[in-house]
Amino acid sequence: MKDLSSNRRGFIKNTAAATTGMMLLSSLPKAALAGFTAEPRIRFSVININHSHINGMVQAVTRGGGQLVSVYAKEPELLAAFTRQFPQVKVAASEKEILEDKTIQLIMSSGIPDERAPLGVRVMQHGKDYLVDKPGITTLEQLAEVRKVQKETKRIYSIMYSERFENKATVKAGELIKQGAIGKVIQTIGLGPHRISLQTRPEWFFDKKRFGGIITDIGSHQFDQFLFFTGSTKAEVVASQIGNVNHPQYPKFEDFGDVMLRGNGGQGYIRVDWFTPDGLKSWGDGRLTILGTEGYIEIRKNIDITLHDNGNHLYLVNQKETKYIDCNQEPLPFGGLLVDDIINRTETAMPQEHCLLATELALKAQKFAQVIQPGK
Repeated sequence: MKDLSSNRRGFIKNTAAATTGMMLLSSLPKAALAGFTAEPRIRFSVININHSHINGMVQAVTRGGGQLVSVYAKEPELLAAFTRQFPQVKVAASEKEILEDKTIQLIMSSGIPDERAPLGVRVMQHGKDYLVDKPGITTLEQLAEVRKVQKETKRIYSIMYSERFENKATVKAGELIKQGAIGKVIQTIGLGPHRISLQTRPEWFFDKKRFGGIITDIGSHQFDQFLFFTGSTKAEVVASQIGNVNHPQYPKFEDFGDVMLRGNGGQGYIRVDWFTPDGLKSWGDGRLTILGTEGYIEIRKNIDITLHDNGNHLYLVNQKETKYIDCNQEPLPFGGLLVDDIINRTETAMPQEHCLLATELALKAQKFAQVIQPGK
């Protein structure tokens, strides 16, 4: 639920024409063309657009060979903003119109968080695959229903963990670790600070029942990265805590949370918060440190404080060297891999069990967290 940085807003504006197979190729940065195919490989639509993350999701699948066909949303102002970004999209009259369109293979959504899983269940029951903004599921009861229907239908239920899939430095880190650059991974430390920007937030943003809690919501990225980089297929929450330490005017809100994890491939620590100060030239100084037996990697996702205002920075230290890598020209393969999976019924973009295990861990850490009591 983070704000878009000025750099990312500019990128979205420049790539708004990436719809229905009609792209102004000359206006796109080179990196945005990676994986683009002239002939669409799948057709996809959008239902509910309550968070602007939907723009990046559309762009990722379009780069991978998808064609945006239609959109449905209840809110006229959100619909107007979306159609300005993607002017060739058809506005559907109802959710049903999209669900029953047999030419559509994929539906994506960034609806209000507690409405995302029920929509995903309906999508799968209509024989379509689903890509949803995080948090893709907000309760353990929803998770059980998603798992049941996914098993019955064999459809893809994918959550857009964009801090890995759409961050070039994080993608590069995965390649380096696969090559053995830091040996066997021991631990990940994921930090997810965010700017709260109170004046821009809708009412549901402050209601835990709607957004799922801070660990469920913005912490979901870090659980995905923990599983991916440690190679863990099983894990448990050792300890977690949550609190509303500085926003008493919003009693149903949480502004801080952290978690300790233990997996069968390594250990993890996660901290998330809504305390990014206005003086930072980004919505958050997101960082990931990956400790290995032969070295470590630090990723500075969105900014490098005083050195660089943009993101995608990677620092590698091992037995041979200390190295900085600017990852801004690295490709982003997720969209293309997801389209491959939709066509071939494979799991190359993200294994289904990994997707849901990351969410399960976040939900359990949230539900059983100790509550911080300010001043006590």
